[in-house]
Amino acid sequence: MESNQAQTERPDPTEERIQAAAESYRRPMLAAYDLFVLGMMSRFMWRCPRGRMLAHYDRQVGATHLDIGPGTGWFLDRSRFPVESPSITLLDLNEVVLATAAHRIRRYHPQTRVGDAFKPLALGTERYDSVGMNFLLHCLPGTMRQKSVVFDHVRPYLRPGARVFGSTVLGSGPHHTRRSGKLLAKLNRSEVFSNLDDRLEDLNEQLRARFTDVETVRSGAVCLFAARFPGAR
Repeated sequence: MESNQAQTERPDPTEERIQAAAESYRRPMLAAYDLFVLGMMSRFMWRCPRGRMLAHYDRQVGATHLDIGPGTGWFLDRSRFPVESPSITLLDLNEVVLATAAHRIRRYHPQTRVGDAFKPLALGTERYDSVGMNFLLHCLPGTMRQKSVVFDHVRPYLRPGARVFGSTVLGSGPHHTRRSGKLLAKLNRSEVFSNLDDRLEDLNEQLRARFTDVETVRSGAVCLFAARFPGAR
């Protein structure tokens, strides 16, 4: 199958488009996020219950963890970390998101960083055992090749053997029902999502270009992905 990147190249996402995607997560939306997005939509529309995503999270998360686009912190709050006191860093463009997630997992004393994953990250000497990107990629503008620059930007901060993982709603295709396809189109028109052309095959290709032990599994209309960083170049 020819990748959609080869078929359709787009201009690089603009600063305004990236900022707009981040700002869609305001307090009213975050207040309903756990029940509506992670509960009802994930289970009944995307057909990937949040419990399955949490199990995926538990298998991958490390003792020193970076979470990009942490949402409300629902997964971090429930995840079974391999140590009692993990070191957690939260990164997002939206300060409301950071404050919401940080407060929820305040028992772990997380660090917060305002940052744009489309740009090189400024995380100093930090090195991580895992990086989570749950429900992040489908919100980012651009093709899967353009979105995958986020993987390049986390690589300098990964320890050998670190896991990069997450989940994303896939674009148009037979994995969508009539109802979920209509919702997908609506979310793309409103620019909450930007993923109509996102394919599992293209994500798999981008991960394999950067990492080893790549896993991409479809659950309903969601791709659960994970990969291992082998070490420095």
